[in-house]
Amino acid sequence: MSSYEYTVIPAPARGEKTRGARSGIERFAATLTDTLNQMARDGWEYVRAETLPAEERSGLTSRTTVYHNLLIFRRALAQPERPQDALPQSQSQSQPQPAVAPTEPQPEPEAQAPARGPFSQPMRAAPKPAAPPTAPNARARVSEPPLTAPQAPAPTGPRLGPASR
Repeated sequence: MSSYEYTVIPAPARGEKTRGARSGIERFAATLTDTLNQMARDGWEYVRAETLPAEERSGLTSRTTVYHNLLIFRRALAQPERPQDALPQSQSQSQPQPAVAPTEPQPEPEAQAPARGPFSQPMRAAPKPAAPPTAPNARARVSEPPLTAPQAPAPTGPRLGPASR
C-alpha cells in the first residue's frame, strides 16, 4: 500500500513577463508551467487546483470571506522493504504460532466498481450486515401482512346530482 505526503502552495496571482508570451493569459500559463515544472523537479506530482474560502479581518471589527487559489501536489513516501527472509533463522522458528480456530466460510467479496476518474478512489460495496445469532430454542418470527391504510366508508345517503341543486 502506498502512502503519500502532500503539499499545498498558492497558485500564481499574475503572469510574469516571458519571452514569446504577449497576452495576459499566455504570461499566466508560462508562469504556471514554470511553477509546475519546478515542483516536478523536486519530486512532487501535481494533483489538482482548488479554490477555497477563508475568513479574514476587514477593518477593526468586521470580517470578510476571500477565496484563495491553491495548487496541490503529492509524492510517495519511501517504504523500506522488509521481507520475511531477512529475519535470522532462530527468530523465525522461536516465535509461537497462534492456534487456528474453526470458522464459518466467508462469502466472497463483491467486485469493485471501476474508478470514475484518474484521481478518484475505487468505489467499494457496502458490507452486508451479519445475521444476528439465534439461540437453539428461540421462537421463529411470524411474518404478518403489511399494514394498509383503512378504506373510506362508501357514502350511504342520497346522491345529489347537478339537477337537484
